[in-house]
Amino acid sequence: MTSPDRRQFLKRTSLATAAAMVIPPWAFSKSGANFPVIDAFVDADTTHGTVRGISSEGVNIFKGIPYAGSVSGNRRFRRPAPLKPWAGVREALQFGPPAIQPPRRNEPEPAEDCLFLNVWTPANDAKKRPVMFYSHGGGFVIGSGAAAGQDGSNLARNFDVVVVQTNHRLGLLGFLYLDEIAGEEYAGSGNMGVLDITAGLRWVSENIAEFGGDPDNVMIFGESGGGAKTSCLYAMPEAASYFNKASIESGPGVRMLTPEMASQTTRLVLKELGISPKNWRKLLEVPAADLFSVQSKIPFVPPYQRKTKTLGITEPATGGFGPVVDGVALKNHPFDPTAPEISSSKPLMVGWNEDEYTFFAWERKDTSAFNLDFDGLADKLEPQYGSDTPAVIAAYREARLDASATDIFIAVSSIVMMGLGSIEIAEKKARQNGAPVYLYNFGYKSEMKVPGTDYPMGTPHAMDISFKFNNEVPPKEGEQPRMGLGGARSERYEASRKMAELWATFARTGKPAAEGVPRWPAFNREDRATMRIDEKCEVTYDRFHTELEMWRSIGRLS
Repeated sequence: MTSPDRRQFLKRTSLATAAAMVIPPWAFSKSGANFPVIDAFVDADTTHGTVRGISSEGVNIFKGIPYAGSVSGNRRFRRPAPLKPWAGVREALQFGPPAIQPPRRNEPEPAEDCLFLNVWTPANDAKKRPVMFYSHGGGFVIGSGAAAGQDGSNLARNFDVVVVQTNHRLGLLGFLYLDEIAGEEYAGSGNMGVLDITAGLRWVSENIAEFGGDPDNVMIFGESGGGAKTSCLYAMPEAASYFNKASIESGPGVRMLTPEMASQTTRLVLKELGISPKNWRKLLEVPAADLFSVQSKIPFVPPYQRKTKTLGITEPATGGFGPVVDGVALKNHPFDPTAPEISSSKPLMVGWNEDEYTFFAWERKDTSAFNLDFDGLADKLEPQYGSDTPAVIAAYREARLDASATDIFIAVSSIVMMGLGSIEIAEKKARQNGAPVYLYNFGYKSEMKVPGTDYPMGTPHAMDISFKFNNEVPPKEGEQPRMGLGGARSERYEASRKMAELWATFARTGKPAAEGVPRWPAFNREDRATMRIDEKCEVTYDRFHTELEMWRSIGRLS
């Protein structure tokens, strides 16, 4: 289960999903994906030197390749120092350190200098394979490119793509906004975490051909906090030339922090450290561990305790750390008031899991959520929806005649956290009349019960990670079956294969398709086509009509 320290940090992100943007514990467990069989060593030349990875069961794997220079010392809160070339062959056999955060099993100790990436490729040849560039989840405060559930081996091997994942700055060290007090040298300081990812994309543009990838066919994608990062990249001029399509998964980033909110958070940090704004340079001398400690002390109201009415995603707030609409790196909110014109020609996928909230209620140890009657449901919803609570319950009871009070609570909480923002993004992208947008719901049902209850886990947050990476596969001879949130039913193998193929085909062509899956129409505002992904996929039209009309009527959806 999640440690107290980690639970505290999960409350610090600035997005609506804040405490929700987590990575499940099983994603950190030891697996064969993290400790592969070595068939041979393989070398690759990069712009800064030669790296040595391994070949394992048809995939070449390179871990911990530096993609930019130092971000510590006088580079703290600034763009990375130039990467220094190295002589000889540098081993790329182990993951690089993740950003400063609570340590996790089977990963290096976190470090301030964390700009490393991993590559999985079928071969280091001249074949131009599509590149799938993934941003990890964990909000903007935890996570790395080393979690077992997102291992890229099967995706690369089975669908002939190149997979890339980065570590990048997080939390206070990645998103402390200093532009207003530190001058031009620190312009963009509130977006260093996503600017690091942009530096990773630049490395891909310059080097991925040596790894069998096509620098002119790059898909960016990410889940949870990674989806929000992808939302930002989709709107960032500096990133625009480095990718061709995108997928935003259970992390719709409609709005980000304003400079006013970010400045208030900076003042709170300085006050906690006893540093005056005019002496802000003392921040460069504070040990990273002390900054990490301060990060958890900044007052922050979690989004699920607010009544703010917004379009799909709760308004970011003072006290959270995340991207800032600073006019430098991020010139506008990613999808408010419109989809970014800079990416109008780039196809987009966006969607969410049907039962996102079972994971969050479990993570918060909120067992009462799984044993509600309808009086209890009203009490549970009233703090967030106030006088709109009766309308919310009535719409869901009308649309879901057999639903229990807990079913409705999970459905309401799931769509508010992840679904309304995803729909908002799809609608605004479709309104551009540019490249197509494809909307999905992931709906494979795990037979697992929420721990400590008899309530089914369903399709919780983060369960899609191992599915889209095709890591739900039968065990090899002599291996024990791996069971995560997806449960143990063999049907999950087919659901995983279809989801991974949809993603890989989208990366290759800009149109998601897979064997045994019906044609996936682009979303439009008339029939609102949505692909429901399961072992048997189906296209639905105007899904959730009754509920969405209600959300529009109370101002939660445009």
